[in-house]
Amino acid sequence: MTQTRIPETTASWQPLVAACLGAFMLLVDVTIVMVALPQITTDLHMSFTDAQWLFDGYALALAALLLAAGSFADHAGRRKVYLVALGAFALASLACGLAPDGRVLLAARVVQGVGGAAMMATTLALISATYHGRRRGIAFGVWGGVNGAAAAIAPVLGGLITEHLHWRAIFLVNLPISLAAAWLTVRAVKESRLPGGGRLDWAGMVTFTVAAGALTYGLIEAGQHGWAAARTLVALGAAAVALVAFLVVETRSARPMLDLRLFADRSFSGIMAGAGLLMPAAFACLAFTSLWLQADLGLGPVLTGVALSPMAVTSLVVAVAASRLFPQLSPRVAVGGGLLLIAAGAFLQGMLDSQSSWTTLAPGLVVTGIGVGLAVPSLSSAAMTFAPPPRAGMAAGTVNTVRQLGYALGIAALGLLYRDGTGSYAALNDVYRASALIGLVAGLLVLASVRRASAAAHN
Repeated sequence: MTQTRIPETTASWQPLVAACLGAFMLLVDVTIVMVALPQITTDLHMSFTDAQWLFDGYALALAALLLAAGSFADHAGRRKVYLVALGAFALASLACGLAPDGRVLLAARVVQGVGGAAMMATTLALISATYHGRRRGIAFGVWGGVNGAAAAIAPVLGGLITEHLHWRAIFLVNLPISLAAAWLTVRAVKESRLPGGGRLDWAGMVTFTVAAGALTYGLIEAGQHGWAAARTLVALGAAAVALVAFLVVETRSARPMLDLRLFADRSFSGIMAGAGLLMPAAFACLAFTSLWLQADLGLGPVLTGVALSPMAVTSLVVAVAASRLFPQLSPRVAVGGGLLLIAAGAFLQGMLDSQSSWTTLAPGLVVTGIGVGLAVPSLSSAAMTFAPPPRAGMAAGTVNTVRQLGYALGIAALGLLYRDGTGSYAALNDVYRASALIGLVAGLLVLASVRRASAAAHN
């Protein structure tokens, strides 16, 4: 008996460590660039629009390819796809760290996002296929904690690396982590895939990717060239056409990448709307806050990371403290109430003046963090609550896709306000007031549309 328990406490948890390393790395890279942004743009002579694409190129690739990557991994093999994704992410990180100019850096960030999408789509599936019963619950809990830790540590970690090493090191640090994750995956993770196979929804993958990319590109170009510019109109027109094509394709497909019938449930649609609007309300504004802290207040990267950390730390503490309540807590209350708290926090942050310091942001960041800690952990379980059991995996993947797409579009849309205000504290106030309005609308929408149901109802 003793001899069987020893490997259970070591080797049996190696697949979880392999999955969590990848998840930690890809989520850190969503926000770690924030505090290094002024140094990157100065060194590589990048414009404000280029700076937006450092976030949007990564987030957009995550959003546009997440569902497609998950579907492909189910057919081709999740372990195989995860290993390829780790390799692509590592090579793209190396290209980011060695980038001689802004164009190479932006292209490498997009490739990072492609690898990140495949990693995000496979980590949960690998855990689900490896662990069962009580051990699966523990594994999911650890995975969720790692996600929260990634968000909490990213700003400070980015500041420390940028200030004491170089901004290029925030990308190069991914190389040893990728190698460790790949080594553990080869050593301990077994291959898994959906039985029966079936044809991939290539048309759905392509049309969704084009729609998401063209819409984000159009919004960013509108900020630089105006709404009437040809490149803006062409991009937005292409997005509309691709979106219609995607809806038509998914409606007619026998095996759709996204079953649109899920949205016939008003509660499911409300959760999706809340997931998409949460990101611009809570997170997209932080990119412009980082610019203001360093450009206007003259803070260094480390102090900028510290200034941004109250929200992430608070959200992690709240999520952990409330974890026992989530199975009994209605998704309507957790997500809707969390969004209203996010709106209140954004409103508090949008009260800056010429005498404000970085500490002025702290109360609003804490309130926002409480809302994030309530809403984000509930989103996936809430989506699965209102989806048929055979579509639970698709529902969870859709939540992550909508969240990342909301972040990418939020950066693009809020960037219009920040650019028009020339980047002053007044412009940042406009950004936060817009975020507060988005959070308020999202919260009320969730409260009005989502049924009173326990998140445990699905189990």
